[in-house]
Amino acid sequence: MKTKPLTILKNGLFTENPIFRLVLGMCPALAVTTEAFNGIGMGFAATFVLVGSNLVVSLLRNFIPPKVRIPAFIVVIASFVTIVQLLLKAYVPDLDKSLGIFIPLIVVNCIILARAESFASKNGVFSSLLDAVGMGLGFTVALFIVASVREILGNGTFFKMTLFGDSFQPVLIMILAPGGFITMGLLLGLINKISMLKKHRKGAR
Repeated sequence: MKTKPLTILKNGLFTENPIFRLVLGMCPALAVTTEAFNGIGMGFAATFVLVGSNLVVSLLRNFIPPKVRIPAFIVVIASFVTIVQLLLKAYVPDLDKSLGIFIPLIVVNCIILARAESFASKNGVFSSLLDAVGMGLGFTVALFIVASVREILGNGTFFKMTLFGDSFQPVLIMILAPGGFITMGLLLGLINKISMLKKHRKGAR
């Protein structure tokens, strides 16, 4: 039985959100989310690589020998990472400078390799594209939420626009490394609590 397209798309956004449900891709989620703009930029870069790699892997899935599938997937992913890095350097140099080493590190992002191995190598092009878009959007939304919380509390800004008056005292720890762990832990706890309440309500019916 084939999975419905909408279900595949929603899977990455909600059911198997890479950050909040699968807890994957924690390195960029903690390192680059000091500003909302950085979170969105990193999310879109990863989504571009996800879509490109899923597309190519799905197209070539019947031609790649099983013994070399992982090296082949990494070559495909690395090619799209190179493309996105060159595009950022050419058109969004400030974002490229802010994200730094974390753009090349998309090559070893477990989300992208996992989707190539577990989904794109076993499904058709259309389903693989939907899976990539869903996972990419889920990753981007999660990064944006984490980055927004940290930027608002840590800087008193949102997309570098001042939100509060001069009397506001920024919680500087939020834009430091510990702030990333604190924010992530609180958000994961909140999401898990909401999920438990939903399951409890369904069980009570």
